[in-house]
Amino acid sequence: MLLLKSIQKIRIKDNTQEGEQMIEIMDSIDENEQQQPSIMVPVGDLDSADSAPDTVDELAMELATIKQPAKRIAIIGSRNLAITHQQMIETLATALVQQGNTIITSGGSCGTNAAAIRGAMKSNPDKLKVILPQTIGQQPSDVQDQLIGVPNIVEHSDRAMMTLADASRVCNREIIDDCNQMICFLSHTSKTLHRAVEYAEENHKVITVFYLD
Repeated sequence: MLLLKSIQKIRIKDNTQEGEQMIEIMDSIDENEQQQPSIMVPVGDLDSADSAPDTVDELAMELATIKQPAKRIAIIGSRNLAITHQQMIETLATALVQQGNTIITSGGSCGTNAAAIRGAMKSNPDKLKVILPQTIGQQPSDVQDQLIGVPNIVEHSDRAMMTLADASRVCNREIIDDCNQMICFLSHTSKTLHRAVEYAEENHKVITVFYLD
């Protein structure tokens, strides 16, 4: 089962008759599709929502990010994925690059990161950035093989003495700092990835989370 948590489209409106500013959240992100019913939420009520940004300025910033024609999109997630999920991520990465976006991910011999790399490389290698937790030499041989031909790889020899778990946490934050939007595939027990999602929320990134369980 695959669950999706996503901010799709947010529109800010001013209701002059009632004298309060409103947020309109649309179900569809495609302007050409038939418009779905919308939800009107008073701005004053947003403080009670756990996932809502703190201010209207932050909502406007997220809306501007969504409207950007070309974004820097981070794709990170679990290594333990079914083949069908890996194929979906690969197709997603290919489509995002074809739209002019840049994909940012980390190394991986299987799972989310590997699928994102394969998908981006199919479309345009120059639109792929791989940030490693440590150096290429510290990666398993199959990861090193997958990175052959990737033109934009960031290594970190300064983390060579760190454990892989600690280096991966720092790497996830670096990836999030470098992106406008993040897509994450994880299970409810993925502590490291949950911390990454929390960090992205704190930094007001546009986030789409797929739960795999």
